[in-house]
Amino acid sequence: MRHGKAEPFAAEDHRRELTPRGRRDAAEAGAWLADHGLKPTHAYVSSAARALGTWASVTQTVEAEAEVSIEDSLYNADPERVLDVLRGAPADAEVVIYVGHNPAAASLAHLLDSGDPEPDAFRQLSEGYPTAALAVLAVAVPWSDLDEATARLVAFHVGNG
Repeated sequence: MRHGKAEPFAAEDHRRELTPRGRRDAAEAGAWLADHGLKPTHAYVSSAARALGTWASVTQTVEAEAEVSIEDSLYNADPERVLDVLRGAPADAEVVIYVGHNPAAASLAHLLDSGDPEPDAFRQLSEGYPTAALAVLAVAVPWSDLDEATARLVAFHVGNG
């Protein structure tokens, strides 16, 4: 998931907070996850204020009891770094969510997809990865084996609260 809409400026980029729209959109994305039975069991969240705010808003509506890991390394991470973090998910993790930034979020979704995506989801993903967007991938391997083409893009949703 890409973080929600954030304020354009702050003393440091890492401190940029969500706008009211960003909070609403992230909460709507959480409601969408809940409606689709996708309550995260594990969350890997960038330490940036906008990612933390996104996760807080998501949890207001998804009501997940996720094990949360706040990761400094996910701020400005490339897709390979995000993969490294996700590979650390416990073997029994059922629904894992990454809350971070672009271009890593979009690149990761493309990297993980096996080449047989759900067509509508792929079309939406190919049109861009806006704030509060979620790419849902069905992972076909143990988390420790997560790599290129080891998942299938099954849905794409943009939070719009």
